[in-house]
Amino acid sequence: MRKITLFFSLSLAFIYSAQTQIGNSDLEQWENVGAPTEEPVNWNSFKTGSGNFAGFANKQIERSANVRAGASGMYCARIWSTSVLGIVANGTMTCGRINMGSTTPANAANYNYSSIADANFSEACVDSPDSIVFWVKYTQAGGGSQNARIHAILHDAFDVHDPIDANSQSHIIATAELNYAATGGNWVRKSIPFTYLPNTGLLPGYVLVTFATNSTPGGGAANDEVLIDDISLVYNGGVGLDEASIAPMHANYSNEELSLFGQTQGTLMVYSMNGAEVFNGLINGKATISLTGGIYVARLIDLNGNIFSTKFSVN
Repeated sequence: MRKITLFFSLSLAFIYSAQTQIGNSDLEQWENVGAPTEEPVNWNSFKTGSGNFAGFANKQIERSANVRAGASGMYCARIWSTSVLGIVANGTMTCGRINMGSTTPANAANYNYSSIADANFSEACVDSPDSIVFWVKYTQAGGGSQNARIHAILHDAFDVHDPIDANSQSHIIATAELNYAATGGNWVRKSIPFTYLPNTGLLPGYVLVTFATNSTPGGGAANDEVLIDDISLVYNGGVGLDEASIAPMHANYSNEELSLFGQTQGTLMVYSMNGAEVFNGLINGKATISLTGGIYVARLIDLNGNIFSTKFSVN
């Protein structure tokens, strides 16, 4: 779960260019590592879910160092399925929130959703990406022909559900989805285009992205495993980054020094939660900044004019 406010999402909307990226897209930043409530910053799983059965949630996500060669950082996300009394709960990671309303996996009371009134459970995106790219290593514990799944929904200012229900349908701008087979013990790069609905007249406001160990609720077997890393929104429409040039950026702050990784050179701007610019200057990997505790956004314009942004925390 991330720790920012709705005011932050709204007041800083002007900061992001047509190259908006999902926060912590390289999955380097984590909270409560080793605890039952461990989650990547800006992403959520069952332990921060809602619904009548949220109190019975298992831990099904953790930080993993099992990254591919050439990865942008040290960590990836590991999600896995569990089985209780023969009922399989798929591992799930979303930038929205999971609602657990039934013990029957396929019941309509179980869904993921954007909670736009709470920035912890929604992801602002005011642009129109062409595709979503990520790296994955999918291993089936039970064998067979089961598929894992990614589903991304670009929508306006509404608490959209996934699976998409009748109330959500009129708020959908575009979707990107893929059910994919086990990757044979290898890391594989996936690129999934967004399909835009015609003539909706809607303005993009949010994106709801969900990764799951199985495309069917309750499908697969206990201990099916999906490793996920380096998620990117790609823009090929003349603005934004193309797939060849895009690379995630992340930041680390310690002892009044901000260090950038992935993208390191250019003009750096740092913004606080209330939208105030607290730093603006040239950077080559590191910058000395005195910051108080909280969540900040680092925005880098590199030497080629490309724009990258990431969130980071200060203790």
